[in-house]
Amino acid sequence: MKRVVLAFGTRPEATKMAPVYLALKEIPYVKPLVLLTGQHREQLRQALSLFGIQEDRNLDVMQERQALPDLAARILPQAARALKEMGADYVLVHGDTLTTFAVAWAAFLEGQPVGHVEAGLRSHNLKEPFPEEANRRLTDALTDLDFAPTPLAKENLLREGKREEGILVTGQTGVDAVLLAARLGRLPEGLPKGPYVTVTMHRRENWPLLQDLARALRKVALAFPEITFVYPVHLNPVVREAVFPVLKGVRNFVLLDPLDYGPMAALMKESLLLVTDSGGLQEEGAALGVPVVVLRNVTERPEGLRAGILKLAGTDPEGVYRVVKGLLEDPEELARMRRAQNPYGDGKAGVRVARGVAWRLGLGPRPEDWRP
Repeated sequence: MKRVVLAFGTRPEATKMAPVYLALKEIPYVKPLVLLTGQHREQLRQALSLFGIQEDRNLDVMQERQALPDLAARILPQAARALKEMGADYVLVHGDTLTTFAVAWAAFLEGQPVGHVEAGLRSHNLKEPFPEEANRRLTDALTDLDFAPTPLAKENLLREGKREEGILVTGQTGVDAVLLAARLGRLPEGLPKGPYVTVTMHRRENWPLLQDLARALRKVALAFPEITFVYPVHLNPVVREAVFPVLKGVRNFVLLDPLDYGPMAALMKESLLLVTDSGGLQEEGAALGVPVVVLRNVTERPEGLRAGILKLAGTDPEGVYRVVKGLLEDPEELARMRRAQNPYGDGKAGVRVARGVAWRLGLGPRPEDWRP
């Protein structure tokens, strides 16, 4: 029996690795195990519960207002020890968090092969998103197998010198997850009547701008009193201290604690528009057919821009105000964006990743690349 350890630490990683875990359970002679670093806590457990997944080991590294170097220093030795004790024949990490790189490095130092789910995303700017762009580049330097979500991600890896035989194009596992969660989830209880615009802002590089961005969105909300703006606010104190003083008290701006993944997926599905600086929500919006305004200057997911489902607004508050207000005033443009083809996956990425791992372990043929 081959032991495959799926290691992650945040809710987005958990939701995107859940389809991989469930698919690995169906592969003969493979035993999937879950190693959590605990970079998130309650949100992480809620996501696992939705998919019926239990952890096998939890490093529980989370501390209040933790500094990134301190977090990395805690994860690396604990992850190395845990992977060794769990007898990992193969290690899977996901995306671009500090957990991703630290666990990949730990596995590399222990001589355990690492596969990277969602490999090859690039903004080509180490400061945006920070530190995620560095995390994913550093991770891909250590990997045995790269699961690229799109052909463009594969091209990025090839340009960096990765071998083609070690790259599989799978589609985005987040598409699998959000389609399932949207079917299972229900809107948050007590939410006012729609139509809805869903907002998320938490990116570290946007912290200095959060208050001004909140003011811009406040102006939009006041201009559209018939629309309910729903903002599940990240638990990080830096984020909450910036946005609550600006948005609290605006009649049609609902500030919530972070939602479980099921209600969040249901809310996104019912929204006119998503306004976010998140990476994953760009793909989730596209998968659900919901237009997305991206509060970044660059995106590592340009496929959605080309397809027409994403619109890059930048981080200048006045520019954000114009873009969001302009879209809400233009139902024809919103309808056009909704009709755009989803370039991120077909809902079967988890199965392709699982089969890729089985192939690498000598338990089956190499799967075919996904093509949009």
